Amino acid sequence: MKINPCAKINLGLNIVRKRPDGYHDLQTVFYPVPIYDELEIVPSEKMELTVVGADLKCDMEKNLVVKAYRQLEADYKMPPVSITLTKRIPSQAGMGGGSSDCAYTIRLLNQLFNLGMDTEEMRRRAAKLGADCAFFITDEPLYAEGIGEIFSPVNINLDKYRIEVALEPGTAVSTAEAFRGITPKMPPVNCKEVVEKYPVEEWKNFLTNDFEESVFSHFPQLREAKQKFYDQGAVLAMMTGSGSAIFGIFPKAPLAS
Repeated sequence: MKINPCAKINLGLNIVRKRPDGYHDLQTVFYPVPIYDELEIVPSEKMELTVVGADLKCDMEKNLVVKAYRQLEADYKMPPVSITLTKRIPSQAGMGGGSSDCAYTIRLLNQLFNLGMDTEEMRRRAAKLGADCAFFITDEPLYAEGIGEIFSPVNINLDKYRIEVALEPGTAVSTAEAFRGITPKMPPVNCKEVVEKYPVEEWKNFLTNDFEESVFSHFPQLREAKQKFYDQGAVLAMMTGSGSAIFGIFPKAPLAS
């Protein structure tokens, strides 16, 4: 069975406090975008993982898709599987590729072996493997709080807009390093309120990504990529996650009459 894990962008990303456990509470709107990996899982005589399109730099057991399988294997009777993962979502770009692959593995295993897990159960399991993994259990925009695992619906309609993503070759942002440059604070306006109550053309006046200031100071080419989107007519341009991808939201060209 095959499935296509999608990427995401963050419409606003605010780090609001540091927790006693060392993690950070955040506020963000996750929005899925049509950039896809390909994930295929078939029953096999032994556990196998093949990654296409990216270097497998760690032990197979450390890969999130294998961790997802192992977690379910502990509670459900499943045979070994052969997993083929074709990577197209950029790595270390803040687009959630690894988290998406993890969540979609849970979804596909649930379907393949009729495990009977509902959405909340799959989200609970995904959240144990990564802060934003749980978002990818469904293909819908969500407002996230906590460490990125507490969700509520958000009403967004971007049908009249297109999203472009810019990647700067050779620019990889360390999430841990990005967090070190953060001073937690509450935003003047919550990002969920912004995307639900304000026209898209006004979002740039309110939405912020708290990682931009510190990341841009180390990678000025990302600031330039953001400005380039605005110069090209974007109604919103922003870094997603802790970087390094920059996205721009543009009005779609009107249909010819």
